[in-house]
Amino acid sequence: MAVLITPALVCGVRSHGEHGAIGRLLTPDHGLLAGYVRGGRSRVLRPVLLPGNSVKAEFRARTEEQLAGLTVELEHSRAPLLSEPLPAAAIDWVCALTAAALPEGTPYPALYQALDGVLGAIDAAPAARGWTVALVRYELLLLAELGFGLDLGRCAATGGADDLAYVSPRSAAAVSREAAAGYESRLLRLPTFLLRGGAGEWSEILDGLRLTGFFLERSVLIDWKADVLAARERLVDRLKRAVA
Repeated sequence: MAVLITPALVCGVRSHGEHGAIGRLLTPDHGLLAGYVRGGRSRVLRPVLLPGNSVKAEFRARTEEQLAGLTVELEHSRAPLLSEPLPAAAIDWVCALTAAALPEGTPYPALYQALDGVLGAIDAAPAARGWTVALVRYELLLLAELGFGLDLGRCAATGGADDLAYVSPRSAAAVSREAAAGYESRLLRLPTFLLRGGAGEWSEILDGLRLTGFFLERSVLIDWKADVLAARERLVDRLKRAVA
C-alpha cells in the first residue's frame, strides 16, 4: 500500500455517502490530490476540512487508480476569517479556483507556495487592501503554470518595453499607450503593480481582477467549471461595495 504524508492546503470538500467526505488538497510536491475521509462530515472533522486550512495529510491507496483514503490533522485553521465577508469570499474563490483548474497529481510547487502566501496574507491583514494584489498575482501565476501565461514584457505592436498600459484580449500580450491610441475600449487595462511590483491603488486592483478574470474565464474555467466563477463574482462585488 502506497502511503504519502505531506503538508497540504484544503481546497475543496464534498460529501460522500452518509458520513464521509472527499477532500481535494493541494500539496507542495504532488500537486492536487483527492482522498476519501471517513467520518469527514462529523463535528470533529468538519472544522478541519474547511477550504483554506493548512493540514498534515496522510494518503493511503493500494493502486494509483484507487481513490486514496485520507486522514487529516489540523496545522492552522482559518475558520475565524470565514465570519468576515471579504476574507471569506477571497478564501472561497481562491480555493475553488485551485480545485477546479488544476489536474490531479501534477506537481505545481510554485502554485503551492503562492497559494500559501495568499492565504497567509489574508490571515495577516483581513482588510482587503493587504491581500488583493497577492490574489491577482496568484491568478496570473496559475494562468502561466497552465500554459496560458500573459506576455507583459513588450508591446505586441511595437516590440518596445516602455509605457505598457494595456493587454490585448486576442494575443494576451501587452500594448503600449501609444500603440493603443484609438483602440483603448477594445483592450484590457494593465495595472502598473504587475510590471513594477509593490502595492496598487484600488482602481488598479480592480483592473487587475478584470484582466485575470477575462483570461481565466476564456481559457481555464470553461464547460462544467464555469459555475466556479460565481465565487469570483461574489468576491468582486464585495470588493466594489467596500471601496465605493
